Amino acid sequence: MKAVWDEKCVYTPSLISCCDLCNVEASVRELEKAGIQMLHVDILDGHFSPCMPLGLDTVRQLRERTNMFFDCHVMTTEQDIFIDELLDIGADQIVFHAETQPHIDGMLNRIHAAGAKAGIALKPSTPLSILDYVLEKCDTILLMLINPGYAFLKGEKQVPYAERKVRELRKMIDERGLKTKIEIDGRISRENICLFKKDVDLYVIGSTCVKKETLAADFEGMNRLRQKILEEWK
Repeated sequence: MKAVWDEKCVYTPSLISCCDLCNVEASVRELEKAGIQMLHVDILDGHFSPCMPLGLDTVRQLRERTNMFFDCHVMTTEQDIFIDELLDIGADQIVFHAETQPHIDGMLNRIHAAGAKAGIALKPSTPLSILDYVLEKCDTILLMLINPGYAFLKGEKQVPYAERKVRELRKMIDERGLKTKIEIDGRISRENICLFKKDVDLYVIGSTCVKKETLAADFEGMNRLRQKILEEWK
C-alpha cells in the first residue's frame, strides 16, 4: 500500500472538483507536481446523487497513467457493478454508502478480500450508531458534511452539527483503540482543517480551498498550512 496512507492530515483532492474534466490527465500532473499523493474519485450514478460527471472508463484510463492513491467514494443506489469495476481497475480504497448497502459487513469483506482498503460513507443525517458492529472492519469512515450531489447549489452549506458528529466519531474510534481513519467531505475549508487538526485524517479538497485554474499555487498555500499543523502535532 502506498506510503501516503501512513501520513497524517492528508489532502485528497476531489477529481471532479479540482480537475478540468476535459483535460483530466494534465490536471492530475499538476497535482502530482504539487506533492499530492492521493486522489478522491467520486463515482455517482445520477440517482443516489443527482449528477453523473465521471465515467468508469475515464477512471480506468487514469489509473494506467498515475501511481496516485485512488480513494474512491461510491455514491450510487446499486453498488455492486461499480465496486466490482473499481476493484478491477485497481482502486486503493473504496468507501461505499451505508444507506444503500443491504449487506454492509459482507461488502467490507468483499473489498478487503480483493486487497483494497474499505470504508463506509455516511450522509449528514445518518447516525453513527449504524457503525456499531462494523467499525472494527473499517479502514475509513467518510462523513459527508453536505448532502451528496448538491455541491453545485450555492445555498448548500455544511450542516450545523458537523463538528459534533466528527468529535463523536473520533471519541468512538479512540475508545475502541482502533486505527480507523476519519475522512470529511463537503465544502471543506481551511477553517475546517484548522478546527479539526488531529481529529480528522483525510480531507477531501475541492473548490472551497483551491481553484482549477491555479492548482499548483493554491496547493502551495495548502501545504504550508499542513506543515504548520504537523509541527503542532509533534
